[in-house]
Order: sequence, then C-alpha cells, then structure tokens
Amino acid sequence: MGAPTGTPTARLSLRVDLANGAAVGPGKVRLLELVRDTGSIAEAARAMGMSYRRAWLLVDEVNRSLESPAVAGSAGGRRGGGARLTPAGERLVALYRAVEAAAAAAAGPELDALDGMAAAGFRAGAPEDIG
Repeated sequence: MGAPTGTPTARLSLRVDLANGAAVGPGKVRLLELVRDTGSIAEAARAMGMSYRRAWLLVDEVNRSLESPAVAGSAGGRRGGGARLTPAGERLVALYRAVEAAAAAAAGPELDALDGMAAAGFRAGAPEDIG
C-alpha cells in the first residue's frame, strides 16, 4: 500500500533523549556531519540556512552534553579558524544514524501504511493549509 515509485514516501525522524536530559535529533546530527565535511561551523551553518550563532550554540550544547566534546575548534587568525569532529563526535553521528536506520527498517510496513493515508496534493506549511 505504499506510494507509487518515484514519489516521496513517509520517513522516520527521530529524536533521542539521553539520560542526562540532552536530546540529539536529525538537525544536530546533520550539523555535525556538515562540520565534519566542511571543517567549519560557519560553513555548516550556511549550508543549513542558519546563523553562525545558532550553529555555535547547538554545537556547544552537544559538546556540554557528552563526556567528551563532539567538535573541537581552532582559533582564527590570518588563515582563519576551523572545526573538526572528535572521535566522540564521529561515534555520536554513527550511532545516531545506526539507530535511525534500524528504526526505519523495523517500521517499514507501518510507514508505507501511513504514507498510503496521506492526502495527495497536500503541501505542509502552505498558507492555504493553515486553519
């Protein structure tokens, strides 16, 4: 009962609430991946369409929530600063993506059923859809 081939299908979006009260979800994980790929919090922020300050605050929140920081930075200067994922950051991303994949695989039939219930032509966030 899934959608025809070539059309978007339902997908799972997970937020993991840690025992210490911190939360890790798709946005923070994508930000970490972009820091890894670009070597820069500023570049990662631009790629996500957010301010540098917002990205820095999210990275700081992740760093403070773990026993070891996920992102290490170097100070700016003539060559500019930079950022990189630490082993803890790489592990966080890998574990989150593994949980996400396992959950999506386990929920496949239910996601297909939910997708089959979706109204054709609905555009989330369109003004005419807001009641």
